Amino acid sequence: MAPKELVIALFTAVFMDHDPEAARGLIAPDYIQHNPQIETGADGLINLIPVLEQTGVTVTTHRILAEGDLVVLHNSYDNAHAFGAPQLAAFDVFRVQEGRVVEHWDNLQPIPETTVSGRGMTDGPTQITDLHRTEENKQLVLGFVRDVLGGAGPEAAPRYMDPEIYIQHNPNIADGLAGLMAAIEAYAAQGQVITQFEPRIVVAEGNFVFVASDAVMGGEPWAFFDLWRVENGRIVEHWDVVSPIPAEMAHDNGKF
Repeated sequence: MAPKELVIALFTAVFMDHDPEAARGLIAPDYIQHNPQIETGADGLINLIPVLEQTGVTVTTHRILAEGDLVVLHNSYDNAHAFGAPQLAAFDVFRVQEGRVVEHWDNLQPIPETTVSGRGMTDGPTQITDLHRTEENKQLVLGFVRDVLGGAGPEAAPRYMDPEIYIQHNPNIADGLAGLMAAIEAYAAQGQVITQFEPRIVVAEGNFVFVASDAVMGGEPWAFFDLWRVENGRIVEHWDVVSPIPAEMAHDNGKF
């Protein structure tokens, strides 16, 4: 199976069919888990399946993109009280090797009832286009992350985006470059200054570019999982899932 097909098969076995045997056949015995709450190894995931079935957790996959051995799912989880909220937005990232899923990273965030932009955290375009521009779009987004979010040169923002056309799905940020900058200033005024923003996972496919970053905000470790849509050489749309990184985890693998 291709990486996307393998990951979809695993998700189907775990979240829809609740089939431990099928799931075990798709993952490596030494499966590396980075979700802070789940034990590492194949058994950590297999043991989760009865909990998902009993609590009625369901998943909807809104977008899926892949590059090389990495696959990214943009998901929403319903009936997710067992994980801390009724509804969660999430990015799940999987690494595939020799026909098995071997590693998993994720980030989850409660979905609020209202958002500043009026959009949801997962709605919007889903079609992958411009495959021939994948590398170009990846470099554009990485430049934006470095200069604007990482603070190396925020004045360069118009190089990466039209200041008026930045469709925002972060529930707390308004559209446009002005909305983004206003949010950054508001966070800074609350002591939430970003002093580190280091991309750790990058996956691009056509007009979509995903970046998972290891960040320090307000002196505390955070994980930022971001997805951007690029159109005609400009960033036009953004989704994200942001969460603090806990000090204690169910394994020694770390968040990244």
